Amino acid sequence: MAVVAAGPRSALAAVRAEVGKAVVGQDSVITGLVICLLCRGHALLEGVPGVAKTLLVRALAGSLSLRSARVQFTADLMPGDLTGSLIYDAKTALFQFREGPVFTNLLLADEINRTPPKTQAALLEAMQERQVSVEGTPRPLPEPFLVAATQNPVEYEGTYPLPEAQLDRFLVKLTVAVPGRDEEIGILARHAAGFDPGDLAAAGLRPAAGAADLVAARAAVGNVAVAPEVAGYIVDLCRATRQSPSLRLGVSPRGATALQAASRAWAWLAGRDFVIPDDVKALARPTLRHRVQLRPEAELEGATADGVVDAVLASVPVPR
Repeated sequence: MAVVAAGPRSALAAVRAEVGKAVVGQDSVITGLVICLLCRGHALLEGVPGVAKTLLVRALAGSLSLRSARVQFTADLMPGDLTGSLIYDAKTALFQFREGPVFTNLLLADEINRTPPKTQAALLEAMQERQVSVEGTPRPLPEPFLVAATQNPVEYEGTYPLPEAQLDRFLVKLTVAVPGRDEEIGILARHAAGFDPGDLAAAGLRPAAGAADLVAARAAVGNVAVAPEVAGYIVDLCRATRQSPSLRLGVSPRGATALQAASRAWAWLAGRDFVIPDDVKALARPTLRHRVQLRPEAELEGATADGVVDAVLASVPVPR
């Protein structure tokens, strides 16, 4: 199979470069968000406060000429605060729908695990069906639509852990790590030179791609071939998680389709029109880590979801 020519791929590469003007040392997370856009998926970003989770999403929206909105999830946030509600208009004596912040292209759901299950469920419909229902009337969301939700991995007081059904709706779970020493020095240098996270335009960040580029890119990803041997490899990996003694819940068939979709997008970004096993390996951790549940005894022994995924990758034969 041939290496396909550049086009919308170069526009997406420019998007990653633009985001890099605002965010230092998070290349893998930026790529993960781009893959979500290509696959019409959603991302769960996990990291301690202060590692630029919010800035990442704002920078991505600015580099794509897309609308973005930020919702701070709190214990008193109601579903209507997110989806919108019917408001009585005294002039017309009619109820009119006022859109909530979910009617956008990129929604930053900040600290999603701090809101009650009822509000989380309202977001679940938006993520899966790409619509919201208010008073029984479905209302479609704009396209593209991506939810980038954040959560803090070290503070659980007053939180409502996401149920398995909602976790499974995220295409990837991205770990936003603390940058390395050299990268952190670079961050300080930028701020000393006057960088303002609240003014991305002043930082030189400009739109590098539009909706047409994204439509063309998605069409190109849809043409990336997956050989039967590679598809079998994906299935074998997911089935192996269901047999792992460290897990009480393995990866569902939806997880297998997500891994295939993410691998196709990764292959396309690399300039190929076919998926190889290395693409699958590269996306296994972010695509599967949130779809498995450890047994309590395995957690006590120090097992982690990433460790189990790595063990599965090491045990399943790679197709030639």
